Amino acid sequence: MKKLSFLFLLITMFSCNEKGSYRGGYYWIYTYGYPRMDFHEAADGISDKWKIKYHSVSGCMIDKKVMDSVDAENKKTYAAIERKYGKDWRQKYDKDIDGFMMKKVDVMDVLITNKVFRDELKKYYIEIYDVDKEVKELGDNLYKVVVYNQNLKAENKECFSVNVNTKDRTVNLIK
Repeated sequence: MKKLSFLFLLITMFSCNEKGSYRGGYYWIYTYGYPRMDFHEAADGISDKWKIKYHSVSGCMIDKKVMDSVDAENKKTYAAIERKYGKDWRQKYDKDIDGFMMKKVDVMDVLITNKVFRDELKKYYIEIYDVDKEVKELGDNLYKVVVYNQNLKAENKECFSVNVNTKDRTVNLIK
């Protein structure tokens, strides 16, 4: 199994002729080890702004050869990101990661007081204290929120989406 995952990793990382892991309009940073869920949630929330995505190639059990391959590929990707965003990109990125979690609280603050949002929750039998959601930053004070209901028996557990403007405190249902 380790050899198959290593082979898959090598094919994935080197199938692109571009410098670093840039595919589909995003820089791909590979990870391994114990996942940091809060970090990955925030990174996903700002991924459209920075054009950076993370992909886990292994959990806690990993061999040195795969680690070295991942680290070498990430080094090239970091260099490509630095060329695009400048030498201080990581400090700005980390600031956005930290700020996103606070912005997510602001988004929920707008949502819980909004009648349109609460009415949509009722349609899908979702309690306000149990909202499973994905928040993506679209721009300054503008966020897209996708609400899920994991209790639905259908394949698609996505219930509805809204755009939230935290400055104007408005919520617009996306049809």
